[in-house]
Amino acid sequence: MESCTILPFSRSLSLFSRRPNRDEACPVSSLFKRRSSRTTRIRCQKMYVPGFGEASPEKKAASHLHKFFTYIAVRIVSAQLESYNREAYDELAEFLSRHSLNDGDKFCADLMRESSRHQALALRILEVRSAYCKQDFEWDNLKRLASKMMDEANTRIMREYVLDHVETEGGK
Repeated sequence: MESCTILPFSRSLSLFSRRPNRDEACPVSSLFKRRSSRTTRIRCQKMYVPGFGEASPEKKAASHLHKFFTYIAVRIVSAQLESYNREAYDELAEFLSRHSLNDGDKFCADLMRESSRHQALALRILEVRSAYCKQDFEWDNLKRLASKMMDEANTRIMREYVLDHVETEGGK
């Protein structure tokens, strides 16, 4: 397992610090100083992502997926109702026209409070989104596709940069 050391900001290395002059005298004792007690040792296996104080990037992604699963569940229930219960389908479509799906939990809570018929629709949506998340969503495929899309995008961007740079240099 790898480890890393996080130094206080004032003692960390700078990309713009001057190079040490080999001719300057350097006391040998300074080479063997103990590290400050402020130095913190932690075990690092993953990148530190600044700016996510309230939640990790994974938690933010999970929140977006939670909203997406509600959207998927509404689409599934709507398609099911369209084929066998046109009246319920129309009620759900009308409710969708008045309420946003941006917050899936609020959407379901509002749907549940609308009427007893709407309550049954809300319960069905809650059931479908849970089942889809736990049983049907292909998590391994998500990871594979996300990695593949990232690699392809990075390659495309780098290729475009090189081609633009070569064309610019060739024209001079």
